[in-house]
Amino acid sequence: MKIVNPATEDVVADVEAADAAEVDRAVERARKAYAAWRQVSPGDRARLLRRFADLVGEHGEELALLELANAGHPIGNARWEAGSVRDVLHFYAGAPERDHGKQIPVPGGVDVTFQEPLGVVGVIVPWNFPMLIMSWGVAPALAAGNTVIVKPAEWTPLTALRLAELALAAGLPEGVLQVLPGVGEVAGARLVEHPDVAKIVFTGSTEVGKEIAAKAAAQVKRVTLELGGKSANIIFADADLDRAAQAAPYAVFDNAGQDCCARSRLLVQAGVYDAFMERLAEAVRGVVVGDPLDESTEMGPLISAEHLDRVRGFVQEAAPYLQGSCPGGKGYWFPPTVLTPDVTDRTFTEEIFGPVVSVTRFDDEADAVRIANDTPYGLSGSIWTRDVGRALRVSRAVEAGALSVNSNASVRYWTPFGGFKQSGLGRELGPDALAAFTETKNVFISWE
Repeated sequence: MKIVNPATEDVVADVEAADAAEVDRAVERARKAYAAWRQVSPGDRARLLRRFADLVGEHGEELALLELANAGHPIGNARWEAGSVRDVLHFYAGAPERDHGKQIPVPGGVDVTFQEPLGVVGVIVPWNFPMLIMSWGVAPALAAGNTVIVKPAEWTPLTALRLAELALAAGLPEGVLQVLPGVGEVAGARLVEHPDVAKIVFTGSTEVGKEIAAKAAAQVKRVTLELGGKSANIIFADADLDRAAQAAPYAVFDNAGQDCCARSRLLVQAGVYDAFMERLAEAVRGVVVGDPLDESTEMGPLISAEHLDRVRGFVQEAAPYLQGSCPGGKGYWFPPTVLTPDVTDRTFTEEIFGPVVSVTRFDDEADAVRIANDTPYGLSGSIWTRDVGRALRVSRAVEAGALSVNSNASVRYWTPFGGFKQSGLGRELGPDALAAFTETKNVFISWE
């Protein structure tokens, strides 16, 4: 597989794609390694994960430059992502020593529980945040005593491969963490179908997630699915309009809009619509799109020519209210774009996964909730208001898994992350994430 820098269209690597037979061999290695890895004491497993985290920190700049070249992320974003991978590993390194069971009073004896690892876990990673999303599945799975096989996206395998090397250098045994680049329909599909893979963690499109769920169901295989989104950013009339308008572009244009949590539907209360749009236009024009190596760059290119054509296809059907600027020449560039379509238009209802935001008016609180929930997705969203009561009412009423009030924050590794409706199945991250990678074993000991 030829790996292309999306900012320059230069080939930066040529990576061999795993076939189904290689997946089978990797599963066998992982299955054998699991027998010993699950027996590693909690303290020793924690120390190995901390050493892995420290090595990631030491190689942070290298990882950031790999992500920049492979995924087109601006250098500032890429450095933050490498640092976050380090922090995720450190956070879950503390989990093995806290993975306690329970003692439950019962007549005639004592009942105790144990949290047992599942076995081999397959983590299928998307191309939009390759190393960051990889860490969300890998860190808690390893901490719980599972072995892990990562299948990175075809376009962006480089940081995953390097992280696997750093894991070995940190002392993780052979077979505990493996990375298999390959095509989803081949390597990913075999990982899902393999009977010795106990769980699949998938982040990607809802369409592929449905296929994985169906295949996993045939084996009653556990799955975590973090899928698509078409999230609402709701601006009430009493909000701090300057702050909300300044933040709104970055809620959708970060990573060139290639983010399932992007607030790509902007709902503005009718009474302040015009005033807000003036502020929004100024903020959009200020978004710096350009060379990912430039420290001032805030938005880079789209991931591929294929994806660029897809995003263009949506916008060609619409009349943009406003478009920012972007470089010309080589690279998969698309400008930050604001649309004002009808709420039935596909630019308002479908996930574009590009730097495109669709804006509409709403009348009151009930109308905002109705529009926000009129979607098959329910991943994230934001609410801007000074009224604490309204913030709580609307947060409870909006059907989404990760909401922010007066902020556009989405995912924190120390808090849960999941989704309503077709945006997800199962929850990970947060202090209880090991529950997603273990099974409860209940043991009754009679004393009669």
